[in-house]
Amino acid sequence: MEIKSNQKIRVRLESFNRELLNTSIQKISEIIRDTGVYKAGVASLPTDKRIYCVLRSPHVNKDSREHFEIRTYKRIIEIYYDASVNIFDLLVKSDLPPGVFYRICIS
Repeated sequence: MEIKSNQKIRVRLESFNRELLNTSIQKISEIIRDTGVYKAGVASLPTDKRIYCVLRSPHVNKDSREHFEIRTYKRIIEIYYDASVNIFDLLVKSDLPPGVFYRICIS
């Protein structure tokens, strides 16, 4: 499998919901497949886990606490493309679900 050019776009996706993240990856993969651009693949990054400790009562029972956690799931898609295809505009106009944060880096 040969890479046609050295132009690369890296899309980094982050979300608190894993299902939203997977559906947005499938949507981007369909957009890439329809244009016929070579895609390197999807790589998953480590999940960030933030744990917050909160007192249950502000005045008494200082030993009674609740723990809450927020997980942030992250993925990276690398896309190799030709100069003839304007893949950046297709990615910007793609309608990703709310709750998915994405960054597009061109290198």
